[in-house]
Amino acid sequence: MATFFNQATLSYSGGTVNSNITTGEILEVLSVTKTAVVDEYSQGSEITYVINILNSGNTAFTGLTVTDDLGAYEFNGTELTPLEYVDGSVKYFINGDLQAAPSVTAGPPLAVSGITVPAGSVATIAYTAQANGFAPPAVGGTVENTATVSGAGITDLTASETVTAEDEPRLDITKSLSPSTVTENGQITYTFVIRNTGNAPADATDNVVITDTFNPALSGITVTYNGTTWTTPENYTYDETTGLFTTVPGQITVPAATFTQDPTTGVWVTTPGSVTLTVTGTI
Repeated sequence: MATFFNQATLSYSGGTVNSNITTGEILEVLSVTKTAVVDEYSQGSEITYVINILNSGNTAFTGLTVTDDLGAYEFNGTELTPLEYVDGSVKYFINGDLQAAPSVTAGPPLAVSGITVPAGSVATIAYTAQANGFAPPAVGGTVENTATVSGAGITDLTASETVTAEDEPRLDITKSLSPSTVTENGQITYTFVIRNTGNAPADATDNVVITDTFNPALSGITVTYNGTTWTTPENYTYDETTGLFTTVPGQITVPAATFTQDPTTGVWVTTPGSVTLTVTGTI
């Protein structure tokens, strides 16, 4: 609802005089809401946004444009955009019925034009954006993006949505062998490196387990975890007949990654947390 004021001036040979001030209100018949389908993100993840434009009036609105700033924020005097529009993802509905694809400019900012909202109807625009290297990845990080609806005969309408960085570990594992060529009855070492690129540690309650079947099976194995010798069955189990090696749930914990924002580019740099497990034995 917008309020407006008007005052008249009367001029004549004896001077001027002002009228009283009249006050009026414009009842806005358009309203807009914006919702993220998911409320968390990680770098590289996709987020679908849904914008609903409600026309509660008796007249259709045509030629509207919806823009989205894609979460743009200032950093060291530069504007960074943490979201990127996923090409071809815009869908346009009127009262739930799919319409022909509107005109889209990827931006930033994203612009969707040619939107019509019939009287007593709801127009829905859905689209997907991907979090990039400018999206804050640490615990408590957020991306807030604002959509604006504009067009002839209306006051710009805005709606914002905020999503939060996922608070969880993200693990991967690599395995290497040394030496790669060995004689019979020779000794080899398998090295497992577990990395965590997430913003939360993998602790004992996450029950991280490594399972591997060594082929050929090893005998007389020794196991170290971050340089500390492990024992069986406290830390792991191993069957020399089948070659099945399994760590005990909860014995492996992996620290969270650390994050720094490049002071020049603004890109967030991830330094994974990591742990190393080695298994040495005789073939």
